[in-house]
Amino acid sequence: MSKLPLIGLSREELQAVLVEHGFEKFRTKQVWNWIYAHGATEFPHMSSISKDQQQKMGELFSIARPTIAKDLTSFDDTRKWLVEFEDGNKVETVFIPEEDRGALCVSSQVGCTLSCTFCHTGTMKLVRNLTAADIVNQVLVARDGLGEWDKPRKGEARARARHESAAARTSPEHASWDEQEASTGGDNKMLTNIVMMGMGEPLYNYENVAKALTIIMDGEGIAISKRRITLSTSGVVPMIEKCGEELGVNLAISLHAVRDELRDELVPLNKKYPIRELLEACRRYPAANNARRITFEYVMLKDVNDSDADARELCRLLKDIPAKVNLIPWNPWTGAQYETSSRNRQHAFAKIVNDAGYSSPIRATRGQDIMAACGQLKSDSERKKGEKVKL
Repeated sequence: MSKLPLIGLSREELQAVLVEHGFEKFRTKQVWNWIYAHGATEFPHMSSISKDQQQKMGELFSIARPTIAKDLTSFDDTRKWLVEFEDGNKVETVFIPEEDRGALCVSSQVGCTLSCTFCHTGTMKLVRNLTAADIVNQVLVARDGLGEWDKPRKGEARARARHESAAARTSPEHASWDEQEASTGGDNKMLTNIVMMGMGEPLYNYENVAKALTIIMDGEGIAISKRRITLSTSGVVPMIEKCGEELGVNLAISLHAVRDELRDELVPLNKKYPIRELLEACRRYPAANNARRITFEYVMLKDVNDSDADARELCRLLKDIPAKVNLIPWNPWTGAQYETSSRNRQHAFAKIVNDAGYSSPIRATRGQDIMAACGQLKSDSERKKGEKVKL
């Protein structure tokens, strides 16, 4: 009998599964905390749970990680994991460290449907959507690799056991571990931010992405705030407002062009949701304000979209949107038709945008030597001939 995976279940689903198999409700908070705050990969690690219950859980459930097919580190300390799931499909997950923080670039699909011409992932066909478990597991894998799990304090397991014993004599409804006694820490972690900017279009897999991000944001587990999570979309207009209302995370738009005819070529989704409709959706985004501006990503392509006129039109388009612009030097990959704009051209473009009042940093290229830079992600997963896409 195959074991039931617990990673990726919502709190409510986890509680229902545990109760269905004869465990008390208060075990939900304990198991959740051990998986998502302490990084437990085996039930015997859960020292606040009795050994007989650890054994029973181990017989019924799985909290195993996916396989790491590759683990690469760049000369600039960018790190890339090739994560392989049980069905053999793979995605890439990238950690980009800074001096006092670090962002994890998480994938949402195996492959992509959008076929953006400047993006390496766009050369893959969509194989399947990632499940909530697949998405959350990328964060767990990164925390494993970085050694950034909270460790229970000395004596905490005994305190938990005393609490558990007392709880058993009272009502299980009041038997959860006191938050102030738990070691949730996290102040010194390097993995501080999540960016849904890896392989795939997150808003074409919204339900799984939303479920995963809700787990990631839970304060008694991974505990990454919505203010430290950014979701990047190429412009799935009908889902943008829903994302803002339900998740409230930061929004990034892969814009890359200021004219529909060019964006139709660079980002074919534009034929369905043109620039005007996309920007109107941004103006309505519930989580956007001057303190949390929408990021417009703009890849710098030599003699394609990098003129002074393009920069001025970009400023005009962004009027009345709380916005900032990330200028991204294009990162090359074999078979691509583009070249990167010169540094002088990038700086001239940035100056026009900055002078118009929009923050416009030029993103530093990271991890290019291990094909981990923006637009370079791709795995060898392929959809077999005649196989339907798994959504």
